[in-house]
Amino acid sequence: MPNKLLPVTTVGSYAWPGWFYLVMAAAERGEMGAQDIEEALNDAVEIALQDQIAAGVDYLTDGEMRRVDFIVSFPKRLGGIRELPVTRQLPPDGHDQRPKYAVEGELSCPEGLGIVEEFRYLRRRTSAPLKVAVPGPHTLAGRLVPDGKLYKTREEIAWALSAIVRCELEALVKVGADFIQLDEPSIACYKENLPVFISVFNETVRGIDAKIAVHLCFGNFRARPIGLRSYAPLFPDLLELKAQQFVLEFANRKMAEADLWQRFPNDRELAAGVVDVKNHIIEPVETLAERIRLLLKYVKPEKLSLVPDCGFSQTPRFLAFPKLRNLVQAAELVRAELHGA
Repeated sequence: MPNKLLPVTTVGSYAWPGWFYLVMAAAERGEMGAQDIEEALNDAVEIALQDQIAAGVDYLTDGEMRRVDFIVSFPKRLGGIRELPVTRQLPPDGHDQRPKYAVEGELSCPEGLGIVEEFRYLRRRTSAPLKVAVPGPHTLAGRLVPDGKLYKTREEIAWALSAIVRCELEALVKVGADFIQLDEPSIACYKENLPVFISVFNETVRGIDAKIAVHLCFGNFRARPIGLRSYAPLFPDLLELKAQQFVLEFANRKMAEADLWQRFPNDRELAAGVVDVKNHIIEPVETLAERIRLLLKYVKPEKLSLVPDCGFSQTPRFLAFPKLRNLVQAAELVRAELHGA
């Protein structure tokens, strides 16, 4: 683990290179073989990796290049479900157009979620510190429609998925993952399920021998949120989560609630989003530095990490790289100020 103040990482996903969209479209048309697709995926991971290294990121990810739209590809690995027809296909694009699945039997995942293979590939490519993002059970459950029999509610589905996610976490630890982020944006958007969410989350990570982070955002599909953008109603209950780090978005909310750690004192780390991934502005280094300085009024330096608001999967690469590079430079600037003080 990097032993320095204000480490920088991404939330998980990175921007696709332009050619990758063409490759995926060709694959959908049946114009590529399995080996062709695997080569393209490996090349895309390599680009994400090299961009992060060039920017100076401290904890690297594979950019989630092998995944589709955050969690859309994971249900395809589950048994006991059937894909439902999309009810709205015309623009504008929205969250309601993402695939949903009817539950028709006991949920299973005989070959795992595929994240262990993603991590192994990345570990072979670099000896740098890594972070691996894993979809949380509550968020995964949001794509599945209860059958009213075996699973009557979303919460019952989440409990079933918890065992599947937990198996993936255990397997990740066995192959060397020591920093794992569970992505659970759903709970920030559907706050009424908080008590069950806390129980499901804590059971999922119970006994997992790794640093656990939890990513909570308000949605970013096509740069559109899906929830009322406030974390305060979740606190202090959210501090019952067995997570060492909270990954929260601030930049696109004009740094609203930057004082959360003062309003709700705690000993957790905060990975604060100070880069707005929803806009097409490359924030200057000094602008990002000011955001970091604001957070340091409320968070101890040794408890603060720096990230974009969310993943870069919805951001063009020509913007994602300079945004990330400027974040690293802003962290270096404020870090130098802290050491000088």
